[in-house]
Amino acid sequence: MHLAELSSGNTNQTELISLLIIQGKDFVEGIENVYNKIKGSCSMLIMTENGIIAARDKLGRTPVVIGKKEGAYAITSETNSFPNLDYEIDRYIGPGEIVQITADSVEQLRKPNEQMQICSFLWVYYGFPISSYEGRNVEEVRFTSGFKMGQKDTDEADCVCGIPDSGIGQALGYAEGKGIPYHRAIVKYTPTWPRSFTPANQNMRSLVAKMKLIPNRAMLEGKKIIFCDDSIVRGTQLKDNVKILFEYGAREVHMRIGCPPLIYSCPFIGFTASKSDLKLITRQIIKDLEGDENRNLEKYAQTGSPEYDKMVRIIAEQLGLTSLQFNSLETLVEAIGLPKCKVCTHCFDGTSYF
Repeated sequence: MHLAELSSGNTNQTELISLLIIQGKDFVEGIENVYNKIKGSCSMLIMTENGIIAARDKLGRTPVVIGKKEGAYAITSETNSFPNLDYEIDRYIGPGEIVQITADSVEQLRKPNEQMQICSFLWVYYGFPISSYEGRNVEEVRFTSGFKMGQKDTDEADCVCGIPDSGIGQALGYAEGKGIPYHRAIVKYTPTWPRSFTPANQNMRSLVAKMKLIPNRAMLEGKKIIFCDDSIVRGTQLKDNVKILFEYGAREVHMRIGCPPLIYSCPFIGFTASKSDLKLITRQIIKDLEGDENRNLEKYAQTGSPEYDKMVRIIAEQLGLTSLQFNSLETLVEAIGLPKCKVCTHCFDGTSYF
């Protein structure tokens, strides 16, 4: 029975989950044991001699989707894996739902929970453009979000550009909503890591982030440009990029961010190794202003409050931007198209739950 919960001095998550599962009398009871013991998100695919068991975490923070074609089923967290393999989306597994899948059948072993807290950051940043979660396509959400931002923005600019890749959909929507052209003033150099946060150490992450974006002097020189990006975490790389944009001749650099300021680190999903709030530029500024990075967070999270406006102004100054605007939480949730109570927005307003 016994499995090693530790590996190289750290928790071996896979074996710890396995240990919790085998404490149940069957797979369903064992997986429910995981749901009850683990604080956070844990979705599972388990290979058995009778097919694959797929289980989505109890609050559905991450997606699990079933695909179907003649003679076969498939399971994925990203639906972009389906089209080139000739699968169509069959259905989305619900929060806490458990199913058993063979080549020609899907059997429900546990009904889904009513409550859901799917991660809103999937649509903002992590999701591949053609992926869909809960029937809501990533690119469509980014486009809609950008369109709404463009309609409201009063700053004047010659053109808009998306920071590849996550900012492109937002920028295309922004261009249409604002009524200004989309120009490729920054291009992604593709033979690098798909995401700059994936390398194991910070030096490599910084190198990949620098390598993958190449500014185009011909499209920058003498222009007032609005750039759309998904989010600002630390801001260090963005500060370097802004400096380069001005050096390449941009007259004004306006930044529009696809989500609200990140005020809280995520305690639910292991996308990054760091869980420190002080890694966030917002918390560093709050600490400077309040003397305590945890004070008055709800005021800094509220779009349009004096505290919020001051924080955004300081971020813009630190990054050397002509102007900076973040998307509002209301606009983001509206673009996603799910009820607020079904979407986890913890990193923006600290409201989610275990």
